[in-house]
Amino acid sequence: MSRKAPRDDHDDTGLRVSAPKEWAAGVPGVTAALKRSYDQMGVGRTALTLLRVNQKQGFDCPGCAWPEGDKRHVAEFCENGAKAVAEEATTRRVTREFFARHTVDELNGMSDHWLGQQGRLTEPMIKRSGSARYEPVSWDEAFALLARELAGLDSPDEAVFYTSGRTSNEAAFAYQLFVRSFGTNNLPDCSNMCHESSGSALTETIGVGKGSVRLEDLPRADLIFVVGQNPGTNHPRMLSALEEAKKAGARIVAVNPLPEAGLMRFKNPQRPGGVAGRGTALADRFLQIRLNGDLALFQALNRLLVEKGAVDRAFLDEYTAGYEALEMHLRGLDWDDVLEATGLSRAEIDAVLADVVGSERIVVCWAMGLTQHRNSVPTIREVVNFLLLRGNIGRPGAGVCPVRGHSNVQGDRTMGIYEKPPAAFLDALGAEFGFEPPREHGYDTVEAIRAMRDGRAKVFLGMGGNFVRATPDSAVTEAAVRRCRLTAHVSTKLNRSHAVTGEQALILPALGRTERDVQASGPQFVSVEDSMGMVHASRGRLAPASPDLLSEVAIVCRLARAALPGSTVDWAGMERDYDVVRDHVSRVVPGFERYNERIREPGGFTLPHAPRDARRFPTATGKANLTVNELEVLRVPEGRLLLQTVRSHDQYNTTIYGMDDRYRGIKAGRRVVFVNPADLAELGLADGATVDLVSEWSDGRERRAPDFRIVAYPTARGCAAAYFPETNVLVPLDSTADISNTPTSKSVVIRLAGAGRD
Repeated sequence: MSRKAPRDDHDDTGLRVSAPKEWAAGVPGVTAALKRSYDQMGVGRTALTLLRVNQKQGFDCPGCAWPEGDKRHVAEFCENGAKAVAEEATTRRVTREFFARHTVDELNGMSDHWLGQQGRLTEPMIKRSGSARYEPVSWDEAFALLARELAGLDSPDEAVFYTSGRTSNEAAFAYQLFVRSFGTNNLPDCSNMCHESSGSALTETIGVGKGSVRLEDLPRADLIFVVGQNPGTNHPRMLSALEEAKKAGARIVAVNPLPEAGLMRFKNPQRPGGVAGRGTALADRFLQIRLNGDLALFQALNRLLVEKGAVDRAFLDEYTAGYEALEMHLRGLDWDDVLEATGLSRAEIDAVLADVVGSERIVVCWAMGLTQHRNSVPTIREVVNFLLLRGNIGRPGAGVCPVRGHSNVQGDRTMGIYEKPPAAFLDALGAEFGFEPPREHGYDTVEAIRAMRDGRAKVFLGMGGNFVRATPDSAVTEAAVRRCRLTAHVSTKLNRSHAVTGEQALILPALGRTERDVQASGPQFVSVEDSMGMVHASRGRLAPASPDLLSEVAIVCRLARAALPGSTVDWAGMERDYDVVRDHVSRVVPGFERYNERIREPGGFTLPHAPRDARRFPTATGKANLTVNELEVLRVPEGRLLLQTVRSHDQYNTTIYGMDDRYRGIKAGRRVVFVNPADLAELGLADGATVDLVSEWSDGRERRAPDFRIVAYPTARGCAAAYFPETNVLVPLDSTADISNTPTSKSVVIRLAGAGRD
């Protein structure tokens, strides 16, 4: 029986605020997961799906990319994973009757939460030129329209092909092959907006743009830094790994402007002590750092390590380049700048240094709190310096650990979803398929928006995701998308990007991870790569939400056949049997030899990582590169605050599961801004007042997000936090990280306007 979606909840009139929590998960986490699952799926369907999440013969959670160990719990999922599964396996349906009732403009007037809660898309839909509504369209007509529009472009570079991190390895490989066969490298993806800074820094310093840590390294570590990350909400299963590390003797240092409940204390619902007891205190130290102060912190630690002679000279001499230049730079570090940038005391930094010197094996984990600043790449390079100085790469229990978001965002990049592909990949691709791939770099996400804005890109195809709400400078992005001749989205659910369209628009509904995928050769499975380089299979079990859905692989292959009539690629064979796709991958992508054989092994296989496996660094110097990173203190004008955009506990990326943020004490609302009470007193503002958030930038333009309730909160002094995507409007398109071009969503200078203020 289909369950009804909620009515719109655009306003926050019912918003309630209570004290933030000091622990995560436990019985409330289990209760919330099951309640949301029952509401969306019912009892029987809940049991059928949740007991197969992240199991070796089950399906990969469509939420985060945290890895699974070899031994699995019966319930191998977290609260937000259960929410992600429930939204995909929901019994709610978006039918042609729904679109007949609502114009596109009406849909755009609804909240993100309401749109997402309507349920699964059931058949292809088209908004024709001049029409106010979507109407049904056959798959053949949809592919024909896409093919005509692509053929009518003056250049293949006038098309943009976006990818979300939930796309499988097989679909991603087929997609990039189609795009390059069409003649462009315009393959922006969600990595451009999150961990691009990590990949840029790691490729330069250690030669591999991925983390070097495996799951089994965490309990072997002596010291673990968790920097700019909120695992209690964004990667809840990480808390179990941190708990295991604590029990094995590791110390944990949390570095964050906000106190996060999951890093204070974790009540593991898999253990009796997590249900009835106090749980496990995780963070031994909490460094409440000022936003954008992480570079200064790690530079200070590195200077102290050099001054004390607490570096591994044997490792440095054999495996690294650039030590002398780094040492000279560090000795010139200004301590006043360090203390101003970090907001920490010298005593706090010295105490952490003692932990570092007393530890042989160190892991540094980080997420978007490090990657979305102008100086994100230098910051992550400095983290690498920190680990290299004591030989903590290529050692069990040590290394770099960027914690990725979407469940296959790392795998998509491995499969070739990248606007700047390496020559070796293109050489192998061309040799395998007998064509010359384009070599000129394509558009990343920010450059794609600029191209659409300027009329240089006219067709947009999104493979999953919610492009309009994931991107910065919302008004500019929406206007850019509306300039396109055609926008098309491969999707499972309704979202904002379906309501902000080009002249023509297509909705192409796809199978989800939870669903059976049967092609001409029989049942199929797909594969994904987790955040730590493990590749494993994913097999859906539920009947498809509609008989009119196609798999992502089928959509790509049928579009390729329509748009590339002269192609010699066996698109029909790849659609018929995904083993054919994997055979191609095995000959193109290093590390995937015998792909079809190894992916059928329980638990999958681990990709090679030269720095981790052999202390071999495939950089230009042939060694790990220590780097010199200039420290520039981000100074905020008087009367202003430095804002970071964050997720609530009831969302994942742009998907809004509900209107609560249980750990931060927010219920039934999202338009809140968290500000330190001392800053409120200094600004003459009251807790509970309503203000507009106004961002100020060097271009002289102001951007405004209206009607936010102030919540007095123990964030770092001078800093504030508010939820995205509501605050994406505050981030200019041209404010991006150096080198990686990632939007600077964690360094937004704002003033609070209203309540008698301008």
